[in-house]
Amino acid sequence: MNSCTPTAPAVVQKGRPMFVLVAALLLFGLVLGTVAHLPLALTLASAAVVGCWLIGFAVRERRSH
Repeated sequence: MNSCTPTAPAVVQKGRPMFVLVAALLLFGLVLGTVAHLPLALTLASAAVVGCWLIGFAVRERRSH
C-alpha cells in the first residue's frame, strides 16, 4: 500500500494542454510530410544543421550556469 498522502490536490487546466498537444502533433506531421518529399542529402544536411545548433545551445547553457 502507498503510505504517501498528497499535500495539495493536483490542478488540471482544461482545454489548454490538449490544444498544445494537438498543435504539436500537427506541426510534427507537417515537418515529417515535408521531409518525406525532400532529397535524402538535403534532409541529412538539415538534420546536421539542427544538431549543431542544439549542441551549441547546450554548450552555451552549460557555461552560463
